[in-house]
Amino acid sequence: MSPDPDSPSADLHSAPDDHPAPARRAMRLGALARRAAIDTRPLSEPAYRRLWIGQAVSFAGFALTSVAISVQVYDLTKSSFWVGLLGPANLIPLIVFGLWGGAVADAMDRRRLLILASLITWASTLGLLVQALLHLRNVPLIIGLVVVQAVGVAVSSPTRGAVIPRLLPVELVPAANTLNFTASQVATFAGPVLAGVVIGHGGYAMAYGIDATLFTVGLYATVRLPSMPPLGDETGRPGLRSVIEGLRFLATRPVLMMSFVVDIIAMAVAMPRALFPEVAETRFGGEEAVGWLIAAIAVGAVIGGLLSGWIGRIRRQGVALIAVIAAWGLAVAAAGLAHSLWLAVLFLALGGAADLVSAVFRQTILQTYAPDEMRGRLQGVFTVVVAGGPRLGDLRAGALGAAVGATASWVGGGLACAALVVLVGLAVPSFRRYTTDR
Repeated sequence: MSPDPDSPSADLHSAPDDHPAPARRAMRLGALARRAAIDTRPLSEPAYRRLWIGQAVSFAGFALTSVAISVQVYDLTKSSFWVGLLGPANLIPLIVFGLWGGAVADAMDRRRLLILASLITWASTLGLLVQALLHLRNVPLIIGLVVVQAVGVAVSSPTRGAVIPRLLPVELVPAANTLNFTASQVATFAGPVLAGVVIGHGGYAMAYGIDATLFTVGLYATVRLPSMPPLGDETGRPGLRSVIEGLRFLATRPVLMMSFVVDIIAMAVAMPRALFPEVAETRFGGEEAVGWLIAAIAVGAVIGGLLSGWIGRIRRQGVALIAVIAAWGLAVAAAGLAHSLWLAVLFLALGGAADLVSAVFRQTILQTYAPDEMRGRLQGVFTVVVAGGPRLGDLRAGALGAAVGATASWVGGGLACAALVVLVGLAVPSFRRYTTDR
């Protein structure tokens, strides 16, 4: 039987014998490149394509605004304490309304909820624009608007995650998550760079105005979504009882629970971000190195996303998730031992690539394993873990660094992460055996 000309094996092995050797090698390399490149098939679905474009564009604006807020607050107060208050102003609403928003997403039309949450975020951005245009110089007002913005983000994040499996067939969910996380990492890297240029030339009002304009793209994509009413029995007014039901469901599903546990291990145990300023000063020669260390993880994640075509072909996602988080920990440890800035950046970039793959697997397991009537609440837990894990990591790294030194805290955290995630994975056989065709 002749091979299917559209199959990967045909690309790799069935080049005609009359082609010269260089041409055959080029054809094989081309086939391998196509298999490695990011899977863009989800973009053929119009609703998802609009949602992805809107999310990517609005996230860039959000990153721009986040920097502008910090700079403006410091400019008004000359106090890092006030800038530090922006952390809890963001985190507390994300924790509270992330859980509540996930419960609401299971009880009402997700399109309608996403529109309402987006309007809250948009209104807060317009408020920031107005206060900048009027030169109000009111720091409590700015922090209040940050809280409102965080509420909108907290509700929309779990809702958007619960929407994806309703728009696409299950086999395309990993590719969709890869596209989402890659776009967010591009924005994370590009937003601060853009902020420096915009604030320097146009001021805070221009930064907030660009964000508000970009956000309209995301709002338009949300409005164009199809109606998505609840599929299960969950209706009525969600509250604490609904949230607790979601947490109880999570506690009875080891596979889902482990997808959160391993992420907390990855971020809380290994994240070295709080140590970057000290290591940059003592080992790499100054403040400029901090920017490279921070950017390295995001750049590595983007490159990992662009070379992620293989992710959707992984069936044993439980084992794969354990492996990539262990790789993240080892890469972090290696970066902590490096005495060359560029070697540290390289290892952190490798860690960033592993972290992106980890995020894709965790999100995919959550979206495909959980029933639709529970997806919103579990996505709310996902939002809380993603928001809180790195901050716990900052606390751990900083406290341990002060006690035993930056290098011991950095390297020890990476090694402990790799060892702990393997031990925990071995202790939960159902997670270790989890496959996409369960």
